[in-house]
This record gives sequence, structure tokens and C-alpha cells, in this order.
Amino acid sequence: MKIAIQGFEGCFHQVAAQSYFGKNIETENCASFAELVRKVKQQPDVDAGIMAIENSIAGSILPNYSLIKNSGLHVIGEIYLQINQHLMVLPGQTMDDIREVHSHPMALLQCMDYLEKYPHIKLVETEDTALSAKHVRSKKLKSTAAIAGSLAAEIFELDIIAPNIHTNKNNYTRFLAVSKKPVETAPDANKASVYFQTSHERGSLASVLTRIAEAGINLSKLQSFPIPAKVWNYYFHADMEFDNLQDFQQALKEIEQHTEHLKVLGIYKKGKTL
Repeated sequence: MKIAIQGFEGCFHQVAAQSYFGKNIETENCASFAELVRKVKQQPDVDAGIMAIENSIAGSILPNYSLIKNSGLHVIGEIYLQINQHLMVLPGQTMDDIREVHSHPMALLQCMDYLEKYPHIKLVETEDTALSAKHVRSKKLKSTAAIAGSLAAEIFELDIIAPNIHTNKNNYTRFLAVSKKPVETAPDANKASVYFQTSHERGSLASVLTRIAEAGINLSKLQSFPIPAKVWNYYFHADMEFDNLQDFQQALKEIEQHTEHLKVLGIYKKGKTL
């Protein structure tokens, strides 16, 4: 099974893909989320993809919602991954040997409280956390450390000399699994991703939200997006959680009557947090 991911070998997308689909998968590394979507949609040997959609600290990755909506891909599941950043070096190196730390700008920022304890160390921004780890190994950078996840340390045979150096320990990313074909809805499915459009009239959105509440559905996500062809008109991405699949499907028919357009991106089981 080949899964498209955004990023390089050892990145957090690979961790999420292996956690969701299994460790024996093959990954198709993509430079961008647009490339990921394109390969899942067009490349016959790519079975599915996994892509970050929101982070508990940084918030929604807005372009990815539009990518999924416009691609015609199906959401088949989700997974939540705790993002843990570690300082890693070539075997035998210690903190006293380090003169530079390489990583993605966001990872450096997440670990700044720790890094400020070592003002003599130069911080170097790179394209990707895992790629930083790869460069330390491939270029044999003895005075350089990388900040990346534990999978990168394992793949590139680096020693973690300072684990979990990120400041905020409640850093989680939600990933969606997407495929070119829908999968059979599991009888114990309890979550759905949909997008809908309402009329540009007073109370139209409130009417939809009222029907959702009356059906006992938990609206865990509601994100608005402008419709380029209609000035000041919006469509909405909604993630809905429910207890009974049949009741939800019936409620969705009633909700649809209060929209101008509604499309189900996927119905799936609420993801695990790892």
C-alpha cells in the first residue's frame, strides 16, 4: 500500500501515515499538499494520502480544506498526533560539541525556551525537521544538532541527547486520511466531514445550526470560506460528531433542506489521539 505524505522521510506525516495505515506501508513523499492531492487523485499506484488539517496551537491549515473540497477526494478517517520535538546528534556527540542547531522555523520557535539556555549556539532554519536530521547524518555534521521527531532519529541513526524540548507539551496535529474512492461506511462511524452553502439571507446559517443542534449532533468544527464567484458569500466546512449513524443520515437529509448545497466529504470513526 502506497500512501502520499507531505514532507521528507522521517517527518511527522510519515508517523501519522504509519499510525493510521500500518507500519508496512510505502510512502510517496510530496513537496507540497497540492502535489499530495494531485498524486492521490491521478497516480494509480498511490492508494491514499494523509494530510495535516489543523494544529492545537497554530489553528486550521486553511488551504488544505479548500484543496480537499476542490479535489473530489473522499475523507476516510482521521488521526491526532502529539508533536514531540527532540534534539539529536551523531552518535558520540554531546551538548558541549554543538555549535549549530538546524530545524524548521516552527520547530525552532516551539523549542525556543530550551534553546535560549545556550546563547552560543547558532540557530539555522531549514525546509523540514526530518530533512535536518538527514543532513546531520549524510554530511556527518559533528558540531550540528537537529530538532526533529523520534522517527527521524531512528531512521537516520542519530542519538537523542535532549528529548521533548518543546515548550508547550499540548501540541497536537489533526491529520485527515483521503482517498480517490470512497470506502464502505463502518456501522460504528460517529463523525462526518461535510461542506455546505446557505443563501445570503438573514438567519439562513442560524437555521442550519438550529437543525444540527436539534438532531443532537456535536459541531466540533465550523470554518467559513469565501466563494470567489460570489462577493461576500461563503461556504462552510463542518465536522459533526454523532452517536447513531442512521439517525445522523436522516438528520442530514433534513439539514440539507435548509442549505443551497451540501456535500458529504466522508463519514468515518472519530480518530485516536497518539
